[in-house]
Amino acid sequence: MTATVTDQRLYAAADWYDAEALLTTAERQVLGRLRDFLDTTAKPLLAEYWERGEFPEQLARPLIDLDIMEPADLTVEAPARGIFHGFRIFELARTDASVATWYTAQAGLFRTAIRVGASEEQQREWMPKVIDFSLKGVFSLTEPEHGSDIAGGLATTARFERDSDGGSWVLNGAKRWIGGASAADVLCVFARDVADGQVKAFLVDRTSEGVSLEKIRGKTALRMMQNAHITLEGVRVPEAMRLHNVNSFKDVAAMLRAMRSDVAWIATGIQAGAFEAALAYVKERQQFGRNLGSFQLVQEKLARMLGNITASLSLVVRLTEQQGWGIYRDQDSALAKMQTSLMMRETVALAREVVGGNGITLAADVARFHADAEAVYSYEGTHEINALIIGRALTGEGAFTR
Repeated sequence: MTATVTDQRLYAAADWYDAEALLTTAERQVLGRLRDFLDTTAKPLLAEYWERGEFPEQLARPLIDLDIMEPADLTVEAPARGIFHGFRIFELARTDASVATWYTAQAGLFRTAIRVGASEEQQREWMPKVIDFSLKGVFSLTEPEHGSDIAGGLATTARFERDSDGGSWVLNGAKRWIGGASAADVLCVFARDVADGQVKAFLVDRTSEGVSLEKIRGKTALRMMQNAHITLEGVRVPEAMRLHNVNSFKDVAAMLRAMRSDVAWIATGIQAGAFEAALAYVKERQQFGRNLGSFQLVQEKLARMLGNITASLSLVVRLTEQQGWGIYRDQDSALAKMQTSLMMRETVALAREVVGGNGITLAADVARFHADAEAVYSYEGTHEINALIIGRALTGEGAFTR
């Protein structure tokens, strides 16, 4: 599939009910351009860099130059819609989870932080730079000792100190699992104001005095994504670099509510990538004098994988439509993230299973998806936390540990 092909479906194998039909011709052309780049330039590098535990930096600038965050050819008469953004994530994830996570760190997490947390004046200054990647940032919320309990447990502190220039904020603490931090210009750091106990957000220059980054090593998932442990010791941040619309964790929750749908799209795309790799393999692999794809048990597993993908696409498409109408509810994004991740786990396991022993090698592709799915299963809200968000909405009773 190339960018010039408009009369064929991009997702004929994995998109059984043709959700792609919701895309315009122009949107499909942009996605075709993205697919052409991923297939011809990115895919040949993935196995090597996954094994090395390094991100292929040579992909960064060409991927940015593809202009897929707010494509110019979609904004003249018909701007890019939520469904396009969803399928853009789907396309990235069906190629590689780390590549999708790298791109959405900017296009999803950091952009949402600015869109939701910045004042109108700050947005006018920063948002164009976010879109063209001239201001690269990362979302720095999770801490070494606080993940699922971050709402009440966030321990990084911010203290305002007045001086002759009006004053600045002093940050102390640590953040962990921050993907892409080493290549960012700024870190969007969430810290608790010691004066009022409320959570606030700051854009911290990565090179500021008191900021240190350490690469997290020994990972068995998202090996290409460069996750960092960040230490903040007496880091000074001017008031102008505080996100003025973040004044409590409720404001942070509004960001998470919007971003969880991106992770659900990633979980769906990973399933598509694993399924397509497994399907191609069983059509070619010979055992007992026949293609693997001709065996009943293999076909049953393929059907289950396709069922999971179809259900996942239905969830994320409907959620994206609702958000396009301005409906943002915690329980909706939580349900999509929880269920697509659960089905993802089964889908990648079945893909690895039908490929047999070769399924644990990088050559067959499914091994990357199988391993990387475990990281996606946990980040942006674990299965249990999302289930409790849904349960609270269903019963009116909060069951979180107090």
